[in-house]
Amino acid sequence: MIISDQHGGLVQAIEKHFQGSTWQRCQTHFIRNILDAAPKYMQDALLEEIRGILHAPNKQTAQLLLEQVLAKWEEKAPKAMQILEEGFEDATAVLDYPNRYRRRLCTTNGVERLNEEIRCRE
Repeated sequence: MIISDQHGGLVQAIEKHFQGSTWQRCQTHFIRNILDAAPKYMQDALLEEIRGILHAPNKQTAQLLLEQVLAKWEEKAPKAMQILEEGFEDATAVLDYPNRYRRRLCTTNGVERLNEEIRCRE
């Protein structure tokens, strides 16, 4: 499994050089992208609903929650809902793995933390 943000070059390189691997879109970056496209006054409420989708126990439940969120927010935040719908599969790839691994595999936080430590020690 490879975890990254949705940088076009990274995604293309993963598809080309790591065929057969699973790509997980970083959920932290995904949430930021959605919230940046939503009106400020609804970001807190939307954040809770997006987290519900991403922390669902399985893909079927996540899909049901996605449909509910899209129906509720589509008219109020169409751009944010488009990002959510288009990125859903990529951001929920981790749901195919056992629950005990999901927390570490859903974001790039581990890699970013390691890079920060390296920069501090240079």
